[in-house]
Amino acid sequence: MPGGFEVNALFDRLPLADVRQDVTRNIVSPRQSQDIFDDLTDDPAEWLLAQKVEDEVKPPLYRSRLPIIHRPFEDAEWFNAIAWPFKHWQASRFSDGSYGVWYGSDTVETTVCESAYHWYRGLLSDAGYEREAVIVERKVYQVACNAAVLDFRQTTADYPELLHPAEYAFPHTVGARIHREGHPGLLIQSVRRPEGENVAVFHPGVLSNPRLNCQLTYRIEGDRIRVEKNPGTVWLSLDVANFS
Repeated sequence: MPGGFEVNALFDRLPLADVRQDVTRNIVSPRQSQDIFDDLTDDPAEWLLAQKVEDEVKPPLYRSRLPIIHRPFEDAEWFNAIAWPFKHWQASRFSDGSYGVWYGSDTVETTVCESAYHWYRGLLSDAGYEREAVIVERKVYQVACNAAVLDFRQTTADYPELLHPAEYAFPHTVGARIHREGHPGLLIQSVRRPEGENVAVFHPGVLSNPRLNCQLTYRIEGDRIRVEKNPGTVWLSLDVANFS
């Protein structure tokens, strides 16, 4: 693994990429949510009343910068599509878990390959998983990103550790420096779909305007993950043999 001198040399040669475009964010989310008050009553009208009471007393998670056009559903959209990884830190390629990093991709296809890999590897680590049919539902958002980010795309040939399939020690070193120095993010090739690209964002202030792109269902059938946009119709099929 490259040491401190090599990391310095890497940063000395990094250009900036001006990212001013929508980035695709893929998260776990059911197509149809269960009402949180359905265990209190069987009457849907009373569910709505309970929700109204909660909305009136609960402070919002997010307030629009333009209050005149603020809409209540912005809370959920913003929190789910942007804020979650900055409030719930997890270890990932560019974080050891001591700070949050938000990941997005250039296309829906790229983010499906990335998320399907991590979902499947997580299943394999579950002692109760025996390759029976498993289904997960997800939502894909388009999120506006406006930032000058560090561009790693031309340096990965000399630093292949940045794209190692499973070993994150060097990317953690790189991510820690980006976080410490306050850079907004980075741009790099996708590991799970080489023709795609990913953005790793370290500061939520460069993200805005989350909009729902589509809803997906991942379904394991034998040695393949079938991805559906419309329930029952396969849109994309992935071979889990490529996830080793």
